[in-house]
Amino acid sequence: MSAEPLKAIREAAKASGDTVTLTEDATGKSWKMNVINGTVGPKVIDIQKLFSDTGYFTFDPGFTSTGSCESKITFIDGEKGILLHRGYAIEDLATKSDFIEVAYLLHHGELPSAAQKEDYIKHVTYHTMVHEQMVSFYSGFRRDAHPMAIMVGVVGALSAFYHDSLDINDPRQREIASHRLIAKMPTIAAMAYKYALGQPFVYPQNHLNYSENFLNMTFSVPAEPYKVNPVLAKAMDRIFILHADHEQNASTSTVRLAGSSGANPYACIAAGIASLWGPAHGGANE
Repeated sequence: MSAEPLKAIREAAKASGDTVTLTEDATGKSWKMNVINGTVGPKVIDIQKLFSDTGYFTFDPGFTSTGSCESKITFIDGEKGILLHRGYAIEDLATKSDFIEVAYLLHHGELPSAAQKEDYIKHVTYHTMVHEQMVSFYSGFRRDAHPMAIMVGVVGALSAFYHDSLDINDPRQREIASHRLIAKMPTIAAMAYKYALGQPFVYPQNHLNYSENFLNMTFSVPAEPYKVNPVLAKAMDRIFILHADHEQNASTSTVRLAGSSGANPYACIAAGIASLWGPAHGGANE
């Protein structure tokens, strides 16, 4: 991967030294609030102490003018067609990288070296299969069940099978959970598709790359050989890259809100999938 990140964008947000003054007209009282400069996007007024200092809350349905956290992961400007992952332009990532490299980038903050990529692939592909008992879990759904209903149920059920990666306070367990989710999501989605068709499930083949494996599990059948079309595999890989992270959208906010209670990663991601299902969010893509 030869693309370079926009280094200025990768710097942390910092206080500008500027302030904004809020004045209560009825009493003439004034309060100064610090201004924070993000590396990109509009300036931000720090209102963390607003209630304790003034007794006021803000009212902003939908967070249309509110940032809930500081993030160094993704920046989006839909009007200008800008999407940056860790400072890298999406155009460069889509043409010069693959999904596994982008997943590593989002996870670790930097693109992997050749050795790091190989090690990351090993950690991900080790977890591509799902527990065999989960095959029976699918039979509890109707054949015409909405795929998102299946995804919510099955991803949430992962927490019942993998007790060694539920503690969000343990960095190692968080890492294992992330590997499992990245690895198993294509398998779970392909199984949902096969179940709807009444076809047998196809096990992952770890000699295939991430996108090839998903296409093989989705479209191959035992009765005849199937060869993944490299053009389709590349297109699917770019789709995965484009959808790898979408800033502080509804599903991301849902995952963060669920996680704030200390819920395990699988339950949190299942909650995010439920949010993604909505017609005003990912459901609009159907």
